[in-house]
Amino acid sequence: MSEQPNGFWSQAAADPDRTVLVAPDGETWSAGRLHADVNRLVHGLRAAGLARGDAFAVVLPNGVEFLVAHLAASQAGFYLVPVNHHLVGPEIAWIVADSGAKVLVAHERFADAATAAADEARLPATHRYLVGDATAGGFRPFAELLDGRPATAPDDRTLGWVMNYTSGTTGRPRGIRRPLPGKLPEETYLGGFLGIFGIRPFDGNVHLVCSPLYHTAVLQFASAALHIGHPLVLMDKWTPEEMLRLIDAHACTHTHMVPTQFHRLLALPAEVRGRYDVSSMRHAIHGAAPCPDHVKRAMIDWWGSCVEEYYAASEGGGAFATAEDWLKKPGTVGRAWPISELAVFDDDGNRLPPGELGTVYMKMSTGGFAYHKDEAKTAKNRIGDFFTVGDLGVLDEEGYLFLRDRKIDMIISGGVNIYPAEIEAALLTHPAVADAAAFGIPHGDWGEEVKAVVEPAEGHEPDESLAAAVLAHCGERLAGYKCPRSVDFIPVMPRDPNGKLYKRRLRAPYWEGHERPL
Repeated sequence: MSEQPNGFWSQAAADPDRTVLVAPDGETWSAGRLHADVNRLVHGLRAAGLARGDAFAVVLPNGVEFLVAHLAASQAGFYLVPVNHHLVGPEIAWIVADSGAKVLVAHERFADAATAAADEARLPATHRYLVGDATAGGFRPFAELLDGRPATAPDDRTLGWVMNYTSGTTGRPRGIRRPLPGKLPEETYLGGFLGIFGIRPFDGNVHLVCSPLYHTAVLQFASAALHIGHPLVLMDKWTPEEMLRLIDAHACTHTHMVPTQFHRLLALPAEVRGRYDVSSMRHAIHGAAPCPDHVKRAMIDWWGSCVEEYYAASEGGGAFATAEDWLKKPGTVGRAWPISELAVFDDDGNRLPPGELGTVYMKMSTGGFAYHKDEAKTAKNRIGDFFTVGDLGVLDEEGYLFLRDRKIDMIISGGVNIYPAEIEAALLTHPAVADAAAFGIPHGDWGEEVKAVVEPAEGHEPDESLAAAVLAHCGERLAGYKCPRSVDFIPVMPRDPNGKLYKRRLRAPYWEGHERPL
């Protein structure tokens, strides 16, 4: 099976009847049907005025249309700009305008925000399309881009890229733009990324998409799987039991996850977990946020050696750790990918030896990137060919990376560095804590003191007795200087669906009137 053609388009032409997609509503799509819609969209976008190097933006849930848009961009030399559909109108407008997107495709669920964004970005009605009911905001039906267009492959096929925008947790999001290679899509092995994790072409694999496709890694994993012959099973809205049901029903073999999903899977009653067979899983690869040790151990105990971890960013990566690596060196995020190099530098730009804490930098052998329209940020985060996203960490003698925290999140109390991730891991071991965050707040003498914000688990009241119990729990597990001095409660922790915590939103109110980089 490994002799199959490279890339979705060639595979679809060779075997159009093969099932390549199970949509969130359970509908199956053949390669030929998906291929035809991809070709039609290329013709439609070109008729709308897009040429090689142009961008178009999508505000879409997980669904067929998202993948059609991605595959169309990838064979027509366009930049696809996926937009977080939780953003509001002005935030979407910023990305549309900044990216130079000439067309906006949105879903009717997000029509209000998309309309506000299109209006603010001054996008003409002829360049805004809606999946579903297109009666609002001057949008045209998405189907107009496809209807009447030929299903045949377009001329002048050339590889396009995704232009992701950083999450914006520390300021305006910036687009990550890579130069187009000017090659035919088939001249690049588009599924090779998954080889880093030992995932092989075809080989009976089925990929479960259980997080939003607008996230860099989720789309990269899904598209790479599709290009090496793996059918995709799409989830629109993730719930823990539904994920288990889909793994069982479709014999899913690999997926991309975040630690928040682990935590919520483990919170299911034992009888619910026992209803479903997850033995088909070969690679449950997680990243995007720190995973507390007790959560990782519990998942390995349940799912076995398929629980694997990586460290990377939208800009590139990275490191990878198998379950065996992690059990040998608990807390590691692994060693460098074959296409990457890891290094730790101090604040003066000196490369540090193993065992010394500093800022983690990465270097990719597959090409560089620039922050769109932001030369200063591009230069600021570089040392030679290395780049950083601001994480702190240590490399050991064998090249295993151990992260401590993001530099901006580090708490400095009385001149002592305190790492919130360690505190958050301790908080999450308390049975009354569903989710937690730790960060520094102003203190007159120490500069900062540790604050904990907790989302109580179901059935637990957010009162003074619970706060006292949580503080006592931390006191048994952490040195005194690391322990939170107080606990506040919140109904729902502000995380994006990929598990990234918007810590800035939590921290900002405590720092009003005080100076601290946010």
